[in-house]
Amino acid sequence: MLRGLLSFSSMTMVSRVLGLVRDISMSHVFGASAATDAFVIAFRIPNFMRRLFAEGSFSTAFVPVFTEVKETGTREQLKELLARVSGTLGGVLLAVTGLGLVFAPQVASMFAPGALDNPHKFDLTTDLVRLTFPFIFFVSLNALAAGVLNSFHRFALPALAPVILNLCMIAGALWLAPRLQVPIMAMGWAVLVAGVLQWLFLLPAVRQLGLLQRPRWGWSHPMVRRIMRLMVPTLFGSSVAQLNLLLDTVVISFLVTGSQTWLWQATRFLELPLGVFGVALGTVILPSLSRHHVGTDREGFSRALDWGLRITLLIALPAMLALLLLAEPLVSTFFQNGRFTATDARMAAMSVLALSAGLPAYALVKVLLPAFYSRQDTRTPVRAGVVALVANMVFNGVFIALLYQLWATPAQLAGSWIAGIAQVRGLHVGLAIASSLSSYVNFLLLWHWLKRDGVYRRAPGWSRHWLRLGVACVAMVAVLLAGRWLWPDWSDVKVSARVWHLMVLVIAGGGTYVAALFALGFRLRDLRAH
Repeated sequence: MLRGLLSFSSMTMVSRVLGLVRDISMSHVFGASAATDAFVIAFRIPNFMRRLFAEGSFSTAFVPVFTEVKETGTREQLKELLARVSGTLGGVLLAVTGLGLVFAPQVASMFAPGALDNPHKFDLTTDLVRLTFPFIFFVSLNALAAGVLNSFHRFALPALAPVILNLCMIAGALWLAPRLQVPIMAMGWAVLVAGVLQWLFLLPAVRQLGLLQRPRWGWSHPMVRRIMRLMVPTLFGSSVAQLNLLLDTVVISFLVTGSQTWLWQATRFLELPLGVFGVALGTVILPSLSRHHVGTDREGFSRALDWGLRITLLIALPAMLALLLLAEPLVSTFFQNGRFTATDARMAAMSVLALSAGLPAYALVKVLLPAFYSRQDTRTPVRAGVVALVANMVFNGVFIALLYQLWATPAQLAGSWIAGIAQVRGLHVGLAIASSLSSYVNFLLLWHWLKRDGVYRRAPGWSRHWLRLGVACVAMVAVLLAGRWLWPDWSDVKVSARVWHLMVLVIAGGGTYVAALFALGFRLRDLRAH
């Protein structure tokens, strides 16, 4: 599992760094404008469906069943399953994609009702939805190929595939956009091309396994039906965070222009620790937990989950604290340039502060969910997901109303509430706070039900682990606070100065954390011991 984690994480690191370059390119070329908001909305819809159907519910249902057939069945049964699943999934996705293209205006109005009063922004969103919607077809087939490779413990190529999307979007922003009459349309074309290339990228690796077969319709195939039965609950349970983001998209369309972009840019800084370690751990641990469950190895199941929880906390806690302290330096250094102003940087930094507070919960949920799905228990996560989703919407209303009351002028408070929230900057922070709090609700419920089921027993050494973690985090925070005191201003200095100041803070803070861990007795072999 450690080798798989390092393989997946190293490839994901490349993808996340290029994702940051992508967002820097977009912010420099487009800024936080109505056009950028339109693209964020349009891209979030197929991206949501990708994570909901392909990487969320489908992967968590497909991998355990595929692993079971791989461990207990024949090679021919494995080929038959893959052919039937790919044919059925492809047919359904073609229908969904066709409906998305035909009803693009209705889709745009559903997820961006606040844009209806702005015909130009609405038409632009509709055109971008039509360009980006086929992405769901190709990237879902890509997720199928990735699930097959992950089941054979080949994690590097699936983790590297998103690099193609980032490269295409960077080329779209820097090369294609200046050549188009409507520059933002370049990003739609980039997403469409990337979807095709990502799918083609993994096919040779599946062929090398000897499993590439002609797709066949398999709606009545028993294993396909079993995957579908497992998928239905996970459509909701495994993707609560994505549903929250999509509902936030609806709410945020009523806020000040630029709010979509400010929140979008803030999520980039969570993607590094969450994608490189949280999602990586969830991906790597699912086949192992499934294998232990199939082999009725309860002790091995518990040890694997315990290992995942320790590694997650080792990364997520210091990442949260560092993001809280470095939100303004990070946003100012990477994004404040070109058409992305100091005000935009300040608004995005506020989002980073609110979202990063929920980072440990986001990451731990990614590790806990496989503990349910590997046992083919898809109902329990649904219950937690429903509660968390409702809590998120309640928190949205509470915090937007609270911030509006605090920041609105008397004239704005006296007028229409809908008109007022469209004029007050910073209300998007309420959505970020709500997302963080609802993630903790989700985690606590999953943890409670996991302990109740008795499948996890805490291994020895947790007290020592918490002590090392706490002392190392305190040391890191002290160094970062000293750096922030030394360099308090980040908006009014040259970009070159911001870059080297940030490099010093990151190296000093990260070095202090690692040095403190080793000084307290931590060794690399501890990563393998649990």
